[in-house]
Amino acid sequence: MTAYVFPGQGAQFSGMGKDLYHRHALAKELFDRANQILQFSITDLMFGGTEEDLRQTKVTQPAIFLHSVILAACTPDFAPDMVAGHSLGEFSALVAAKALSFEEGLRLVSARARAMQKACEVQASTMAAVIGLADEKVEEICASISGIVVPANYNCSGQLVISGAVSAVEEACEALKAAGAKRALVLPVGGAFHSPLMEPARQELAQAIQAAHIQTPVCPVYQNVDAKPQTDPVAIKQNVVMQLTSPVRWTQTIQNMVADGATDFIELGPGNVLQGLIRKIAAGVQVGGKQ
Repeated sequence: MTAYVFPGQGAQFSGMGKDLYHRHALAKELFDRANQILQFSITDLMFGGTEEDLRQTKVTQPAIFLHSVILAACTPDFAPDMVAGHSLGEFSALVAAKALSFEEGLRLVSARARAMQKACEVQASTMAAVIGLADEKVEEICASISGIVVPANYNCSGQLVISGAVSAVEEACEALKAAGAKRALVLPVGGAFHSPLMEPARQELAQAIQAAHIQTPVCPVYQNVDAKPQTDPVAIKQNVVMQLTSPVRWTQTIQNMVADGATDFIELGPGNVLQGLIRKIAAGVQVGGKQ
């Protein structure tokens, strides 16, 4: 069985999608339509923007989404048995699985990006990568810190990202290193994604999600909140809203997809981060990707 997976924020690079735009008439049509929907030329930023341009959440999220879903649209015989996306990538997965239209998916991603940007400006917050400690130990240390700091991304065994207020994340990093972490490194991100500090964004996005027309997908979508396959539109909406303040359970997602029969994983979108994680989570499966 073939599983398609879609990357999240951090996979962006200058020049992303440019070859696709020039190679496929459908890609050009969809990119041009995206510029109209967003009311600014995101293709200019994707194809030639600086690293700084692309790091803005309001640009990054739609850019990665567009690269991913347009790749899926231009992939011959695209027929997934199951799909999943990491954080933002969940929206790409929903569009690829025909639960959301291209236009509505882009509008939701753009609304999500703006809401998250606003939430980041309310309080100084950040994230940190933790390497070389058991998930349970990271959870225990986060719980012992007085400020807000929580596990945010369960990326693979021994690799977890924490998220929260700057002072609490820094304090947690020192405690994690003292407990034997190989690395506990604050990341250059705009805020505390997948933490309670995203609550204002969750509330704002909830209204847009509830108003969206989500249909039954053509295959199960494994969602970040519980790592389980979902096809019910009502449950999909609830999970997408909860995702903003809940951890991304990527390790468990891949394990569940393998348990349900996935033998081939294909990453669609910029970068190859997910391919590396999948190889660490599930030895023996076939892993590849398209950019």
